Amino acid sequence: MTAEKKSEPTVRVRQIRSGIGFNKKQKATLRALGLERIGRVRELPDHPAVRGMVASIPHLVVIESDRDREEGR
Repeated sequence: MTAEKKSEPTVRVRQIRSGIGFNKKQKATLRALGLERIGRVRELPDHPAVRGMVASIPHLVVIESDRDREEGR
């Protein structure tokens, strides 16, 4: 039998501002999400921990929706 992976819901996060000038905790959150440069996009599992991290730095990142991906934004 072939084991099928269940497609886990994901969330795409794009860094829109630099972490320079913000406190160490916010910079560490960016790094933990895998974001180190402006414009970098990461597709992460849609878990409460990830959502909480993104919610703690809303001025530095933006969540991209499926509609944005379809329109090529």
